This record gives sequence, C-alpha cells and structure tokens, in this order.
Amino acid sequence: MLYKNVNIEAIGYEKPPIALTSAGIEERLKPVYEKLRLPEGRLELMTGIKERRFWNPGTVPSDGATLAGEKALQQSGVSRDKIGCLINCSVCRDFLEPATATVVHHNLKLPQNAVVYDISNACLGILSGMITLANMIELGQVEAGLLVAGENAGSLVESTINMILNDSSINRKTIKPLFASLTIGSGAIGVVMTNKSISTTSHELVGGMPLAATQYNDLCRGNADKGMNDEATTIMNTDSETLMLRGIETAAKNWELFKAETGWTNSDVDCTCTHQVGAAHKKLLLESLQLDPAKDFATLENWGNVGSVSCPLTAAVAAENGVLKSGDKLALLGIGSGINSTMLGINW
Repeated sequence: MLYKNVNIEAIGYEKPPIALTSAGIEERLKPVYEKLRLPEGRLELMTGIKERRFWNPGTVPSDGATLAGEKALQQSGVSRDKIGCLINCSVCRDFLEPATATVVHHNLKLPQNAVVYDISNACLGILSGMITLANMIELGQVEAGLLVAGENAGSLVESTINMILNDSSINRKTIKPLFASLTIGSGAIGVVMTNKSISTTSHELVGGMPLAATQYNDLCRGNADKGMNDEATTIMNTDSETLMLRGIETAAKNWELFKAETGWTNSDVDCTCTHQVGAAHKKLLLESLQLDPAKDFATLENWGNVGSVSCPLTAAVAAENGVLKSGDKLALLGIGSGINSTMLGINW
C-alpha cells in the first residue's frame, strides 16, 4: 500500500516515573537464582535491557495514553476540531468494555463526530493504527486523526515475579518461558497524522506492507483476569527462541515485499527503528534484512519492550536526539506475536 496525501504531524510520548533495573528484578528473584544456580546479570546480558519504566500505582492505560495524546496534539498544532478519528492501539486497556479510546476521547475533549474505537494487534498496534488512519486520510474520510497507546507492564512483571517465587517446582526448563515477561516496560505514545494539504511538516508516510504468519499464533500468549491494571494477575508464556526465529523469518520475507512496493533499496534507508525486544533480536533482524546496524537507533536499554509503544517511541527519541533528520528515509520494522509483521516507510 502506497500513500500520496498522508503526513506524520507529531509523535508525543510519556515516560513513566519509576525505573526498575534488571539487577533489581534479579535481586527479588535471588532465592530462585540460587536454587537453580543461575548467574547474576543473566537478564541484562541476554536482553541488553538495563532498566524498564513503570507508572505510579493506580495509573491505568488511558491515563498514559491521554498524557501522550495531549503532547502529540500540542506538538502538532492541529486544532482539536479537525481530529476526525481517535484510535487506541495498546495491548493494555482499562477494561474489557467499553473501548479505552472512549476514555481518552473524553479526557482530550475531542469532537463528538470523531470516529472512536480500539485496535488490538499485540506489539504492532500503533503501526496497524497508522495504516488504518492513513487509509481514512487517503480516502478523504478525515483530515486528521490521533493514535494513542498506553502500556502498563506493572501487573505482568509483578505477577511473573510472584509466580516464579511461589512455584516450588520451578526449574531451568519451566522458568525459561517466563523470562520474556521480565523484559516488558511501560510507556505511552500519541501520533497525529494529517492530510498533506493541512500539514506543517515534511514527514511523508510513503507506504507500508503487512505480512501474517499466523500458524505461529501459539508462540506467545497472555491472559489477564481483570484487564491490565494494578489488581490484575497477568501471565504470559513465550517460546522466546522460536518466536524470534519465526518472527525474523517473517520479517525478512516482508522486507522484500516492502521494498518491491515502495521502490526502496537497502542503501536508501537512512534510519531504522525496530520493535524493541532485545539485543539479540535486533542483531539477528538487521543481519537477516542486510541492513546497516550503524543506521539503527535503539531505546531498549532504558525502556525495555514497551509493546505497541516501542517502535514509534524509538522514532520519536531518534528525532529528538538528532539521529533522525529532515529528509531521511525512516524504516519502521515491526514484528508482533501472532505472528504479524508490518513495515512502514517515512520520508522524514
């Protein structure tokens, strides 16, 4: 899919106030580490994640999404009355029903005639939202829209730590599927997109390409008994090694489709931002796609895996740090459990 009339107006993010280091998690798991003779520093060494962020107690996904959405609106300068669509794209949500987007819409005082709903697509939520909103803009259905996501990792990480500590039968084999959950962090993102006719930026969404390999939908599955809030018992089981290999295999196929669709080549790309899973994942992905690691920007060391927030957050921080510059070709390389892959190209 290609676009002629869609610009990225602003990407705003909200950084949760609490930092939890990988060393801090291992200190809490010390009895199990000693029992299983696991080496200290294993978590950071395996993932490259030094710390991840968490919200203050009582924060729900819509709170973070509202803060990030407000920042994106302020940065864009787009009048609220022009926002014809609000989509909440996070894995986490306040409750099963109604859509978390309705809470954010009310908080931000957006127009009553805006389209308001949630999209859920694991870690690809925002990228899927960008395609959905771009289609609406390209068709002339809306002039501008806002995507938001507020990820709250607190319940998942706490539930995982407690499960590991309280399972007397745990061993090196049974603990392995739980380690991926300890890489998850919290954060929030807001993305304003507009028709080029009212845009004040040069950030053109060139196009994108999705690819599904849903025969692997069982490699990462999670549940929450009360939604993803402080009171939830949230557990995920992940076959990390197989998920990484099959995910990158899918992404490599999709990268070729993306290049054929957009006309881009590997040498055209000035900056890449991948979904932030871990250092080994990023290295293998760039090798498989034959992309220059020197052109890649990462946030995983200090944010961890922030679900749907990861990829757009990384782009925002890259721009903030001057790594992503005006005129650069930016490739957003998304992989999500399911397995789904979405690649987006932006002329920044």
